[in-house]
Amino acid sequence: MKYVYSGAAALLISTAPALAGGIDRSGQFLGPLWEPGDYAEFSWTLAKPTLSTNTLNLGAGPSNTGDVAGTYNSVGLAYKKQFNENFSGAVMFGQPFGSDISYPGAADGGSLYLQGTGAEIDTQEVVGVVRYVFPQSGFGVHGGIRALSTSAKADLGGAIWDARGIDGYHLDIDRETDFGWLAGVSWEKPEIAARIALTFNSSITHDFDTTQSIMGMQIAPEDITEVKMPKSVNLEFQTGISPTMLVLGSIRWVDWSEFKVRPSALGGTSLTHFEDSTTYTLGVAKKFTDQWSGAVSFQYEGGGDGVGTPLSPYEGRKGITLAAIYTQDNLKITTGISYVRLSQSDVGIGDPGERLVVGETDDRKGWGVGVKVGYSF
Repeated sequence: MKYVYSGAAALLISTAPALAGGIDRSGQFLGPLWEPGDYAEFSWTLAKPTLSTNTLNLGAGPSNTGDVAGTYNSVGLAYKKQFNENFSGAVMFGQPFGSDISYPGAADGGSLYLQGTGAEIDTQEVVGVVRYVFPQSGFGVHGGIRALSTSAKADLGGAIWDARGIDGYHLDIDRETDFGWLAGVSWEKPEIAARIALTFNSSITHDFDTTQSIMGMQIAPEDITEVKMPKSVNLEFQTGISPTMLVLGSIRWVDWSEFKVRPSALGGTSLTHFEDSTTYTLGVAKKFTDQWSGAVSFQYEGGGDGVGTPLSPYEGRKGITLAAIYTQDNLKITTGISYVRLSQSDVGIGDPGERLVVGETDDRKGWGVGVKVGYSF
């Protein structure tokens, strides 16, 4: 049985996290590394989340924030080289993390309590990884280097922040590039298209140059904000259950509790409060003809403590992804569409233990579409 489904498995994973734990977007999976022979790949994903919050009556009556989540897209590139029967390597580019939250003003249908609040986080990552498969055993090891480039900005606006004297607060974080590593093990049995792979991604610590202001006036000297991008563990698996059908899935755990953004002017209070996330994906792929295959998968992620923040007003999700794969000679084109339903959660501000609940999520869903083009040499 050939690995005709590897593109389906990778796309089911990569298009699903339209809204995943923390600020996760790509899942950091190593799909191209498992492709046979020499291989090149381009992928593109578009996600349209919808998020709104019903604020509590905090003095000016209850209100709804309107949609606060921005549409985003991401691209991926990969090249894998098979040096010999046992040794291979790959270089991959992706955008693993990100955020695009903006609360509209009250005049535009938003809430007085949070108008002007928002955050943007942009990341770009280059991964270099090598793999060695032990002869006649199916077992392999892989490892490599991750270079992560990150920039961000955040705004706090509205009556909630005005009561704390920081309405109009703006945080600007300059782009910083730092390095981490990955390591893993795998086992394959090509006769039944079986594979299981476990990968650990180290945390990466950024020391960001930071500027802080309120209403355009700088309120603190430019300084350094240390932020740790979280470590994670990915488990990928698949096996054939008939000559034309495959079961596939993944489990991803991310240590989001170590991701804290504590600007000096806020007295040590973090702008982010995420629970560790574990995301489960399970699906099936079916080959219909020599050219056409299809796949469906389901995703589940628990809701943590059930309290999000204005800059990430959700926790937990359920989703479904459909994919179609067209193969012609060395070319493989995979398309997919995902729908995600987010869990109900409260929205709070302040550190855990001192958190003030200011609302609860209302409309909470997301759509994602993706295209992956792969060519084997």
